[in-house]
Amino acid sequence: MTDNDNTTNSSLRPRQTKMVGNNKTTNGSPPRSTTSSSSSSAASPLAMRTSPFLPTPLETLALAAYPALLAFGTLFSVLSPQTRGAPYDAGAQSHNPATAPSYFARKDNVFNVLFVKRGWAWISISFLAFVLTHPALNNQISGNIRKVRAATRWVLVTAWWALVTQWCFGPPLIDRGFRFTGGRCEVAAEAIEEGIADKADAFTAAACRASGGRWSGGHDVSGHVFLLVLGSYFLVQEVGWVACRAGRLFGPAREERCVVMGDGAVKGAGVEADKSGAATDESELGVGGKFALVVVALCWWMLLMTAIYFHTWFEKFTGLLVAAMAIYPVYILPRWVPALRAFIGMPGI
Repeated sequence: MTDNDNTTNSSLRPRQTKMVGNNKTTNGSPPRSTTSSSSSSAASPLAMRTSPFLPTPLETLALAAYPALLAFGTLFSVLSPQTRGAPYDAGAQSHNPATAPSYFARKDNVFNVLFVKRGWAWISISFLAFVLTHPALNNQISGNIRKVRAATRWVLVTAWWALVTQWCFGPPLIDRGFRFTGGRCEVAAEAIEEGIADKADAFTAAACRASGGRWSGGHDVSGHVFLLVLGSYFLVQEVGWVACRAGRLFGPAREERCVVMGDGAVKGAGVEADKSGAATDESELGVGGKFALVVVALCWWMLLMTAIYFHTWFEKFTGLLVAAMAIYPVYILPRWVPALRAFIGMPGI
């Protein structure tokens, strides 16, 4: 029995050694180093890259907030008996202050008068404050280049705002669209009788109001919706991506943008940030960044109030659509056009 036991034990030893030696094969599990490599690969930025031709998931979420606000406001205006029953002057795009269903339904409310009516000034001032105070835009290596590119993006977006609402080689695009769809200026009879207006038709909304008349008959794109969407999304892009790359929002690895390089290769946008020497460790938004976020919040609130109390659903939709027309060329197109990207850059890069 002793000999048998020894024989048995000795015969088992090689088997045990073989099993231990082949453990990685027998169990079907990869070696520890391979597992670690796979995990790090799965967590790498490669797994989070998206198409350079489309908005990232974060951008899509931010963009979806605008039609969601407009849809909610429009639905609320239809379902609320107080709002639905309040008299509304479609020509003047206003509720009568005496019968307005809410303080925010009055065009003379302080937020409309002091904020929305001067909306682009607030947006521009908050953007300037952010650019001048945030350390990511003021580092010694790439600060001046990034400031120039940020200013270029502001010029492009501001130019679109001016063309649509202020002047486009004559009347702005909103007024041209109103006239093109059959609209005209109806001069108030009282104004003519008092001699403060003539009978000539006016070609802009401002001139029509100055002559004592009112727009009538055409499609009036919502200028409030256009301004609030374009301005707030501009700030969201400019402040948001800098904060994301600094690790302030969603962590430093949440870089989802991709760019097409000069040789056609698709790489993460962080590659260009590294080349430019852009700092990625400034974690504070700063006074300018916080100011910009307050302006964004006010824009969203007033957009909701506009959706509830002013304009038809189609006028609000076209205001959103016209604002969106500037977003893709300024913030998505440069990702797959290297020459354009070299000129206007990308926020956070």
